[in-house]
Amino acid sequence: MRIEDDSKLDYKDVLIRPKRSTLGSRKDVDLFRNFSFRNYQCEESGSHYRGIPIMASNMDGVGTFEMADTLAQLGLFTSLVKNYEVEALVDFFRKDDPIRLENVAYSTGITDQDLEKFEAVYQQPGVRLKYVCVDVANGYSERFSAFIKQLRKAHPTIVIIAGNVVTGEMTEELILGGADIVKVGIGPGSVCTTRIQTGVGFPQLSAVIECADAAHGLGGHIIADGGCTCPGDLAKAFAAGADFVMLGGMLAGHDEGGGEVITRYFKTGEVNRTTDGWEEVIEERKFVQFYGMSSAAANEKHFGGLKEYRSSEGREIQVPYRGEIANTIQNLLGGIRSTCTYAGAKKLKWLSKCTTFVKTGQQFNSVFAD
Repeated sequence: MRIEDDSKLDYKDVLIRPKRSTLGSRKDVDLFRNFSFRNYQCEESGSHYRGIPIMASNMDGVGTFEMADTLAQLGLFTSLVKNYEVEALVDFFRKDDPIRLENVAYSTGITDQDLEKFEAVYQQPGVRLKYVCVDVANGYSERFSAFIKQLRKAHPTIVIIAGNVVTGEMTEELILGGADIVKVGIGPGSVCTTRIQTGVGFPQLSAVIECADAAHGLGGHIIADGGCTCPGDLAKAFAAGADFVMLGGMLAGHDEGGGEVITRYFKTGEVNRTTDGWEEVIEERKFVQFYGMSSAAANEKHFGGLKEYRSSEGREIQVPYRGEIANTIQNLLGGIRSTCTYAGAKKLKWLSKCTTFVKTGQQFNSVFAD
């Protein structure tokens, strides 16, 4: 046993120090990034990816076909949920749509059945599939590393996303083993209880800084996965060196995520005067179910319940129904553009080079916060 004494930080522990800027308006900020991937073998030279590097997570209610198509039109990325059937995935990836090809990842686990399912989709005539997200809760197992090497050897012409990890040495191992993009984050998600159930994790801002440094030294890339609660957190993740930021809870509750809209009624504590006297004010609110993918709800839906050797590592909640995703995306992108104007970064690419973080005990005034 040993203890690391140096401070490890989360998004809430820092603010970005403003500095003089030549930018006259938020509209002058370029949020698009161009990336070339280290292990992806492609005949085309130059950039392998161009887009706004924000990803919808491969979670129920977020990583859907409908979400993927909508976000792709806006220049954003989606990792699909793992649980679509082969026929539906084949139909989706057969469409000759370059926007879909460049902005959507197939998601898989690491079992033999997962690999068979992937091959059943990938080998179908007419299927066009560029990105594969290999997603497990614990990216530190030898089995996981071996799977990445196996997948890379078999498929040199796909971009491999692999995770999750939170340390530099494992980031390096995955990239050297064939991954192009490493997903960073253990336990920071809004409906994840891994840190409570296991005591395992790493503050997300420090994890992003450490893993980005390791990845970029090898020509790899990282995704900051989880822990964002507001547009400012996305900006901090990019400023810390993340190439992509993945969102779950912040994109939940929208039409494109599917799920039943639940109507609930609440007493507000107010009363209105009527001709017959006074009546309580009842407020109608709409919600959508959202849960972690290691939760009891997810295991019940996809695997027939929790196995006897497992415990739930996710929450099941109801998030406010938020309508179409476009308005939320506008809010997120507007916040990041504003960050860039404060930091003097004309391009999102420059933000990490322009950033000085300052530690803080309170990042905003919460007196009138909801």
